[in-house]
Amino acid sequence: MGKYFGDYIKSMLAALENENSDFPELKKEILVKIQFMQHERLIHFLVTMMFALLMIMCFTAFLVSENMGMLAAAALMLILLVPYIGHYYFLENGVQKLYYIYDKICEKIVTGGCYENNT
Repeated sequence: MGKYFGDYIKSMLAALENENSDFPELKKEILVKIQFMQHERLIHFLVTMMFALLMIMCFTAFLVSENMGMLAAAALMLILLVPYIGHYYFLENGVQKLYYIYDKICEKIVTGGCYENNT
């Protein structure tokens, strides 16, 4: 996902530099990609929150029962939570970059802009 997303952002930045680009078509394309990435970001947010809640529940169960299995489960959830947070951070920043590129495309479109007509 990281390579795909990074390559797409690079191609969009290159298209912005090319004055011969079809900016209305780029606008449509990037809106679709933004929707895909927002969906991906939402799913990863939900998974991250689920792991965080499971970790808290396991740790709380350990505190109440002093069962070492619950502490091991909480540690496992924490180990899994760290990469999920990192990936969510990457997705969040990537979507923010897409918003920036979208705004730059809007500046390149002389008539119609981006906010008068969402096509």
